[in-house]
Amino acid sequence: MTSLTRPVAPDPYALLPAVPSFDLRSDDFSPGDRLPDAHTNTPAGANVSPHLAWSGFPEGTRSFVVSCFDPDAPGPAGWWHWTLVDVPATTTELASGAGTAGSTTLPAGAFAVRGDDGEAAYVGAAPPPGDQVHRYFFVVHALDTASLGVGPDAMPGAVNTAVVFHTLARAVLVGTYQR
Repeated sequence: MTSLTRPVAPDPYALLPAVPSFDLRSDDFSPGDRLPDAHTNTPAGANVSPHLAWSGFPEGTRSFVVSCFDPDAPGPAGWWHWTLVDVPATTTELASGAGTAGSTTLPAGAFAVRGDDGEAAYVGAAPPPGDQVHRYFFVVHALDTASLGVGPDAMPGAVNTAVVFHTLARAVLVGTYQR
């Protein structure tokens, strides 16, 4: 099988206005590591959202938006795997599987919008077989508003554009995957 190669897309978050950072970690993978198969939407995977925990965000944070984005997907726009909106400021951790379809462990008031797969839930890594290594940016935005003011029918690109105008700080954790 021939590997498809394209220029590596830049870090999409480096293109946004600079904001302070805070800590984001996962019990399921370390920064830069290959995502475990459980967190993929592949024949070897289980399509389970990874554990995420964050700390050190600024005072005045009123809510969070959590997302997973693959800037290396074929095509010019990347691929939104997950966008979780209106996560309460009291939430600092999501258990493994919290974003998975049918999960009942999301914090009250939080909801997912449909990603590029059409699912309002976490949809795991699934780069085309033989494609280059893909990067998966798990990002938590600390916001200055308790509600972003979008509904469940919002598109992930629109949500993440609205986020730019309310972000106090941003935490980024990148995993990789290749088949």
